[in-house]
Amino acid sequence: MTTVVQQQSANRRTGLLAAGVVAAMLGLAYASVPLYRLFCQATGFNGTTQRAAAETAEPTPVPGKSVSIRFDGNLGGGIPWRFKPEKVTQTVEIGAKNLAFFTATNLSGAPVTGTATFNVSPDLAGKYFVKIACFCFTEQTLKPGETVEMPVTYYVDPAILDDPQARKISEITLSYTFYPMDRQASAALKPGKPAA
Repeated sequence: MTTVVQQQSANRRTGLLAAGVVAAMLGLAYASVPLYRLFCQATGFNGTTQRAAAETAEPTPVPGKSVSIRFDGNLGGGIPWRFKPEKVTQTVEIGAKNLAFFTATNLSGAPVTGTATFNVSPDLAGKYFVKIACFCFTEQTLKPGETVEMPVTYYVDPAILDDPQARKISEITLSYTFYPMDRQASAALKPGKPAA
């Protein structure tokens, strides 16, 4: 009789332990995305850019030190837009605040909301590329046939000149890809004649 009770008690402990392990793994799975994002933002890993608040961003230009910035615009997930940079390249002074514009047009007959992902290459430049304001910080909704200018305010941190590897970078590419917020609804939209 005691063997049956001991066996049931052991089974309960094993079951509780297994449930605890599953709960811990689920918690780690949910925490992994924000933790990975924080890691990338802190280190610039995988081309993740830095972000500065407009009211505290006080970059200091470094005279005679410049870098070429190349802009790239892409679409993903079937979003029915046209999206491109107004200028493909800018040569900017390191440490100086700069402004670039992208243009987006909704080619469908319905409102479409999109969100932009972004990265910088080479990856090493990510921790020195600082955005102050960007259309990529929020969702963007375009009405049927609407065209909008989307600004990004940025600077290249002068600390790049103190990094023995990064200071050799002569060109940085800032790339954006817009995706629809509601993939099923956007996939049903066909690019065509914009509504009047």
